[in-house]
Amino acid sequence: MKVADFSIRQLAAMTGSSTGMRVDIGPFAFRLRSKQKKFLATFRDLYPEFPVLPTDAVVDFFIDLTTPANHRRWLRPQVLISLNGERPFQPFEASYAMLLFEWGLNWCIARHAEQNLMLHSAVLERHGLALILPAPPGSGKSTLCAALARSGWRFLSDEFCIIRPVDGQILPIPRPTPLKNASIQLIQNFAPDVFLGPLFPNTRKGAIAHLRSPSASVAKLKNTASPAWIVFPRYQFGAKVNVDTLKKSHAFMKLATNSFNYQLQAEEGFKLLGNIIDKCACYNLVYADLGEAIAQIDQLTHAG
Repeated sequence: MKVADFSIRQLAAMTGSSTGMRVDIGPFAFRLRSKQKKFLATFRDLYPEFPVLPTDAVVDFFIDLTTPANHRRWLRPQVLISLNGERPFQPFEASYAMLLFEWGLNWCIARHAEQNLMLHSAVLERHGLALILPAPPGSGKSTLCAALARSGWRFLSDEFCIIRPVDGQILPIPRPTPLKNASIQLIQNFAPDVFLGPLFPNTRKGAIAHLRSPSASVAKLKNTASPAWIVFPRYQFGAKVNVDTLKKSHAFMKLATNSFNYQLQAEEGFKLLGNIIDKCACYNLVYADLGEAIAQIDQLTHAG
């Protein structure tokens, strides 16, 4: 069954029990416990197609959202997150529970999934081949990824390019995409039928709203992809679209810089990253217009 197959009351009963609700997100699964009904409604809206696992299924992460026992619960309620028994975040305002959950899940993956090589990158797939978009925050990566996912590409991830060392395959983890500030309206204009969760204003990253992943992408969350192209995107206001071929040695260094755990992987990580670079055509992309950027990427990938 999927998350959307359950009513809010049923979700609350599951997540309020000692066993919690267990959800499959591709290469990982988590157990969720929470009595925050507003959060559960948002979770159901953003994760409707993700499979719900049996209560005895093995999971990777244990996530609990609770209300701190302090005086603020009467005036301005807060929410506290526990991740595998740790509490790395301060309490959030209760209405920001979904944002705290997403950041907490990112923390779990980055800290406890080091058996794979993890790049800070968006990833999409077409015909079994993966397009990797590594970039630091503010580069327009999420915006471009969201637009490509509505333009014939299968969405694999906005945040993590997870590479399996045994065969170099990329593991999908098609969770909702956090759009920030001007990107929110850009994607709404580009694809008016997209579903966005609630707006969280005034965060440390500005305004954030989560974009629900395409159903077709979630349905294939177990289908891996082979690296084929690496494009380093950079949004520049008013710029004409421009693509430059990137030397493999430069691409290696840039990709290592955009990795969560390259150094921890040591020699294995060096070899794996080298194999990926050898297989991929590598480019820099500067863009301002989403349509122009998509057309350029389509031309590059069809040529490759």
